Amino acid sequence: MNAFLRKEAPTLTAMVQAGTPDDVIALIGEAIEMGADALGIQTCRLNPADQTIENYKHIFEAAEGLPTYVTHYRSYENQGKTDEQLAEGMLKIADCGATLVDVMGDLFAPHPDELCTDEEAVEKQKALIAELHARGAEVLMSSHTHKYMSVARILEIARAQEARGADIVKIVTMADSLEEEAEVLLANAVLKRELKVPFLLLCGGVCRTVRRVGPMLGSCMWLSVPRHDEYATKVQPLISDILAVKKGFEEERDNV
Repeated sequence: MNAFLRKEAPTLTAMVQAGTPDDVIALIGEAIEMGADALGIQTCRLNPADQTIENYKHIFEAAEGLPTYVTHYRSYENQGKTDEQLAEGMLKIADCGATLVDVMGDLFAPHPDELCTDEEAVEKQKALIAELHARGAEVLMSSHTHKYMSVARILEIARAQEARGADIVKIVTMADSLEEEAEVLLANAVLKRELKVPFLLLCGGVCRTVRRVGPMLGSCMWLSVPRHDEYATKVQPLISDILAVKKGFEEERDNV
């Protein structure tokens, strides 16, 4: 099994979203030229007709050996697909060479916090994760909560994801005040202390500091974008911005 994360420092991952394979490949080229460590390919944004083994292989070839993180969410483009069909898509993507596959925390039983509690669904998630591992892929489990959560709740979700077999846990919360963002920053320290696996803690809302400095406080990677086009997730910082943040931290460390 290939490892997605860098060992010596947080991984700078460039998220790639586009409607066609050619546009995805073009964005991959931009991200590589800008200095990305890894690539996040959001296959769920491809037109359904383009979600094929042939296209996936071409996309992974364009990565030029960089590790790839793939999402296959319940997107607009995937409307009408069951969660079972999404899971089949994840297995297909793993077979094509994805390094890391994202399994939604409420796959098979949708939940407001994107973390299902239905025992049958949990067992199906564990089986899917085991199958992805058997096909050579690592697994990230994600919970996009779309709301502010306490440190205790963030830790509870992270532990549940870890228990289901995820190699990396990912939680996206919200912060609309400095006080709320401070709690999310604190949660980085708590997750670093309590978890046995790497984690990615992100934040939406008004405050965006967590997305820039979180990896210096425990999160395992940055999610960034080459540019803010019509497909890009606007809260994700530019690769150029993250490179500037990294340089500032490195210079400060060297001056201590």
